Amino acid sequence: CVSVVNPLSVKRFIQMKLAKVKTDKSDSKAICEYGQMNDVPLYTALNEVQSECLQLFRLLDSYIKYRTASKNKLHGEETLGIPSKFVYRSLKRNVKHLQKEITAIEERLLDLVKQEQQHQLTLLKSIQGMGVKTALFLIVVTDGFKKFETASQLCSYVGITPTIRKSGSSVRGRSRISKVGNKKLRNLLFLCAFSACKYNKACREIYERLVAKGKSKKLALIAVANKLLKQAFAIAKSGLPYCENHVSVLPK
Repeated sequence: CVSVVNPLSVKRFIQMKLAKVKTDKSDSKAICEYGQMNDVPLYTALNEVQSECLQLFRLLDSYIKYRTASKNKLHGEETLGIPSKFVYRSLKRNVKHLQKEITAIEERLLDLVKQEQQHQLTLLKSIQGMGVKTALFLIVVTDGFKKFETASQLCSYVGITPTIRKSGSSVRGRSRISKVGNKKLRNLLFLCAFSACKYNKACREIYERLVAKGKSKKLALIAVANKLLKQAFAIAKSGLPYCENHVSVLPK
């Protein structure tokens, strides 16, 4: 039996014991004690489709970064005034090749997800502001939303829940999102928030209300991303397409 837990939990457990020695032997003993004292969940291995999808997403991110770097380099050469024709053509070919590979990866991802989660993908795409790439990644990392029982658990996994630091009269920390979670999914949702606050009624109302209260636009967009994620969870669990006037009765 194998369990996979957040390494930060084990680190904090060792720190709580005020350990003064750090060696492989002492760490192994501490990990063993952690497993004995806590109810650790058993690890569920990824299937072939999930594994390939995650590999494709990692490759896609790399190619997108290379394409952006090549485009920036191309723009830099153009601003020189007398760009080398050889360098210019080479960069153009590179950008074209990367774009071709990115398109092929996106098509492969779409085909893989459709094999098992076609209905769920259609439901998520019905949410105004939810992009196809975000919907695909959301389905893959959540195993079709089977890994979470409540929307709060999903929001915590993404790291988009607020953290509060207040104690007595001296500690008045500024509230921030935890950021202890899936960074890629958090970034995708934040990008979707720009569109959602314009075309998604519930998200737009949240955005306008927070801005009217004097909150920063960035904070309002984070709230929109949080709302968008809860909408995705509710729709995936209910099996019903997005409806502006729908009132969710699922636990938050």
